[in-house]
Amino acid sequence: MQNHTGTRTLVINALVAALYVVLSVVPGVFNLASGAIQFRISEALNHLVAFNRKYLFGVVVGVVIYNALFSPMGWLDVLFGGGQSLIGLGLVATLGQKLPKVWQRQLLAVCSMSLTMFLIWIEIVWTGHMAWFGGASMLTLGELVLSELVIMVISWPVMYLINKAVHFSNRVQ
Repeated sequence: MQNHTGTRTLVINALVAALYVVLSVVPGVFNLASGAIQFRISEALNHLVAFNRKYLFGVVVGVVIYNALFSPMGWLDVLFGGGQSLIGLGLVATLGQKLPKVWQRQLLAVCSMSLTMFLIWIEIVWTGHMAWFGGASMLTLGELVLSELVIMVISWPVMYLINKAVHFSNRVQ
C-alpha cells in the first residue's frame, strides 16, 4: 500500500507541475509572467502547500519547468525563481506544521511567498538591469512584492473554497 501511496503522490505532483506551467503560459503571452510585475495565475497553486506540504515538489517543479521553457532570463530564472519558490514554500511546509488552522497556513503562504520575492529582485539587479539601491530598484522590489501579494490574496479564498469540494489534503498521503 505504501508504494501505491507514493506513486499517487508523485502522479498528483506531476499534474500540479503541469497545471502550473499551463496556468503560467496565458499571463506569459501578455508578458505578465516574468519581470518586475508578475501576475502568474499559477501562483495560486502555492496555497496547496498550506493544505498538505507534499504539494511543495509539484509547485516548485512547475516553476522550474516554466522558467526553463519560457523565461527570457533562462537558467537564472530557473535558479532564482525555483529557489524563491523552494524557500518560500519550504517555510510554509515547515512552519505551517505548527499552525492548526488552514487560514493561518494560507496567511503564512501569502506572507512567505510575497516576502521572498526579494530573491527575484536580487536576480534583476544582479544581472545588471538596474543599480542596487535607488528609486527604480526600490520601485521594482515593491512591484515584485505587491504583484505576488495581490495574486496570493485574490487566490486565497478561491483555493479555500475549491478545497471545500476537493479536499486537497486527502489527495496526497
